[in-house]
Amino acid sequence: MLDKIISSVENIISLVNDALYSYILIILLLLGGIYFLIRTRFVQFRLFKEQILAVTEKPKDGKGVSSFQALIVSTASRVGTGNIIGVSTALCLGGFGSVFWMWIIAIIGGASAFIESTLAQIYKKKGPDGCYGGPSYYIQSALKSRALASLFAVLIIITYAFGFNMLASYNLQSTFSGYSFYNPTYTPWIIGLIVAALVAFCLMGGGKRIIKATSFLVPVMGIAYILIALVIVVINAPALPSIFKSIFTEAFDLKAIFGGFSGSCVMYGIKRGLFSNEAGVGSAPNASASAEVSHPVKQGLVQILSVFIDTLLVCSATAFMCMSSGVEPSAELSGAPYVQQALSATLGSFGPIFITIAMILFAFTTLLGNLYYVDNCFVYLFRRQPSKKFIKVYQIIASLVVFIGAGLSSDLLWGIADITMGAMTIINMPVILYLSKYAVRALKDYEKQRKEGKDPVFKVKDIELPHKVDYWN
Repeated sequence: MLDKIISSVENIISLVNDALYSYILIILLLLGGIYFLIRTRFVQFRLFKEQILAVTEKPKDGKGVSSFQALIVSTASRVGTGNIIGVSTALCLGGFGSVFWMWIIAIIGGASAFIESTLAQIYKKKGPDGCYGGPSYYIQSALKSRALASLFAVLIIITYAFGFNMLASYNLQSTFSGYSFYNPTYTPWIIGLIVAALVAFCLMGGGKRIIKATSFLVPVMGIAYILIALVIVVINAPALPSIFKSIFTEAFDLKAIFGGFSGSCVMYGIKRGLFSNEAGVGSAPNASASAEVSHPVKQGLVQILSVFIDTLLVCSATAFMCMSSGVEPSAELSGAPYVQQALSATLGSFGPIFITIAMILFAFTTLLGNLYYVDNCFVYLFRRQPSKKFIKVYQIIASLVVFIGAGLSSDLLWGIADITMGAMTIINMPVILYLSKYAVRALKDYEKQRKEGKDPVFKVKDIELPHKVDYWN
């Protein structure tokens, strides 16, 4: 009976996803991103040097969140299980051509990330512990709609506390499926219970050392991950010409694309690219708003860099070490097994062990990083910090969700995450399209000051913003 219910739910979710990603999101993301590209005059390429400089800026008073810290928070949420399992799924189900469409989404998405993060800075709010903000705040300030802003906040909570965290938990436990001790009946639940207990321990204040350790280890693991990928690609260098040929040939195989669009490389490339870099979704602006900078554009530039790190570096690292291994992708290998077999083919027994360690670290910090966005939304919905009793109940529920996610169906969890993320995008993209003129004016002001040899300082009157804001006056 339960299997029939789950199967019916999966079918409904699949139909909704087909509609979302076959029509609505492609139009919104591609056309919206291209519009931002043109309006900003290809800001992600023109001001690449400025992106590097913006990351190094520190708060003037030495307090508050720096640009680098905001980059780490947003990148920690972006760089996670989606960079490994998501890319593997796209290759196995969509083919090598999906890599090309992931690149396109990242390149175009950089402009969307710039606009939404610049807007988050312009409309950010003052709080007792610094500044905060995000889409809910610029929706309410500019559109005067508390209802729409609250709906967006609720969607973030559903997406990150439930959809993404259940998926991260599933992806983490699935990494162990290649080991002899793994039993699909009970092992996922045991691993889920351990991970849920660790998340609860961290959420309830006992895990400061764990959080500090993982925040140090994850950047190290990220660099190690890319280096291992480069080693594998170098070892298998003779295969590169045929790999690039397959990527571009399959990406533009119109017969395959339009013959079954819902399972095509375009759809999988867009879905997994969007899941990975989140540009235009409205999540990263929650971290962007917390940075103390002298000009909103600086944080917009930092978030472009975060998108590029996520997709063009980490996702490409996964794709190339899998494609160059000689292991053929298939629906049966979709997810962790394909990555593990690909690494085993080149590195032997060390490969699966390395990918397991990487997945544990990436997934665990993603679980905690996602809940940072949720906390921000609770503050918006309650107009203050929630009570200790509410937070305690929420922490228990968030931990239970992690436990449940470990034992559910992969297709169901990917489907839920895709729908909730798509719903966020449907709200956020039209809003930032409407407000983009203020981000573009801020960009022109930033470049004007740079040409005058100044370290840009923003004043809201310089862009003729008609809305009341807490900062920049």
